[in-house]
Amino acid sequence: MQFRDIFSLAYRSVSANRLRTGLTVAIIAFGIMALVGILTAIDSIKGSLYSSFASMGANSFSIRNREMMIRMGGGDNATKGSNKQKKKVRTSNRNKRISYEEAMDFKQRFSFPSMVSISFNATGIATVYKDDKKTNPNVQVIGGDENYIQFSNYTLEQGRNFNEQDVTSGQNVALLGHDVAVKLFGRNLKNVVNNTVRVGDVRYRIIGLLGSKGSSNIMSADNIVLTTVNNTRRVFNRPTASYQIGVAVNAVQQMDAAVGEATGLFRIIRHLDLNESDNFYISKSDSLAEMLFSSLSKVTIAAAVIGFITLFGSAIGLMNIMLVSVAERTREIGVNKALGATAPTIRKQFIYEAIIISVAGGLLGVFLGMIVGNITSLLLKTSFVVPWLWITLGIALCATVGLISGIYPAIKASRLDPIVALRYE
Repeated sequence: MQFRDIFSLAYRSVSANRLRTGLTVAIIAFGIMALVGILTAIDSIKGSLYSSFASMGANSFSIRNREMMIRMGGGDNATKGSNKQKKKVRTSNRNKRISYEEAMDFKQRFSFPSMVSISFNATGIATVYKDDKKTNPNVQVIGGDENYIQFSNYTLEQGRNFNEQDVTSGQNVALLGHDVAVKLFGRNLKNVVNNTVRVGDVRYRIIGLLGSKGSSNIMSADNIVLTTVNNTRRVFNRPTASYQIGVAVNAVQQMDAAVGEATGLFRIIRHLDLNESDNFYISKSDSLAEMLFSSLSKVTIAAAVIGFITLFGSAIGLMNIMLVSVAERTREIGVNKALGATAPTIRKQFIYEAIIISVAGGLLGVFLGMIVGNITSLLLKTSFVVPWLWITLGIALCATVGLISGIYPAIKASRLDPIVALRYE
């Protein structure tokens, strides 16, 4: 018999047992839905991260006193290797704060073709007031210099940037983030500039309104108040305050050279000996994203393992149902053999049936998984994700599961004695 005839016979047999086929398809579909749904959700999260960090620029890096660390779950494996290496070198005072004087010294002495910005994260729990309106106590207050908004890729929607006099004097002037402005002034933002707001107990005159960067639900760059770095030194002064230095080079190709020169200069400023390790950290703008992607890759592996376990259970269920089908259709198999069907033909028929059921479950599963996974896209306000890789992989896995699950029942059916099969009741 030709492939078309055998496939048609298998399809009719599957269609004739709708309840059994439907239950098997549902089992496989839910397994694939779990796998594709989780992986699609992860792709949505990655897309949101990409859009969030794209605005930070690929040609910039920061000098901090502490290393940025993100952990999903326990374990210190990521830091063990570096700690072992550092034992060979006399360690300096790790996490030593970067003082304002050190930051200014670096800004004045760094001669590499670039832009240098100094900033200070004053607080992330500020409440901003305007008359009888106020924000939630989650506004970030950052002190920066005249280069900060350019370094952070902010745009001015209204007003002006800080000038040298603003930065030097540390007077109470501020640039308002878009979300804060909408909260305090409503949607009509024509009268924001030259108005005043109160951050805690300190009143600030608004000299500019920042353009919206857009919120991604992972990080909000618009829920912010920018003032000058000298103002935060005066208003939010802390003995342990550490300043951040930002460097934006003119071309991405110059990044490595700029990082090397910045490291050497800041070691001199920190008075580190040759046998002392760095007591500061240089992080590129995409370092945080890379750490998040590394953590998400672990979630992807865990999701894949869960999906494969589910598929394994589906394969056992499919094989069991195919064995039941062989028992129920013993007489039919005997009739087919009596009419001239060979053992290979019987085997192919049952294998095709298993593959048809499995692929049908896979198609339903990837569709449901894509819908479920893209709920994350709606929540994160990212574009609709069509995970072609996971769709292709899911269908291929289902076909493989159908093939493996159908082999043993097909062999068992093909070995039935036609005489015995015809007498089966």
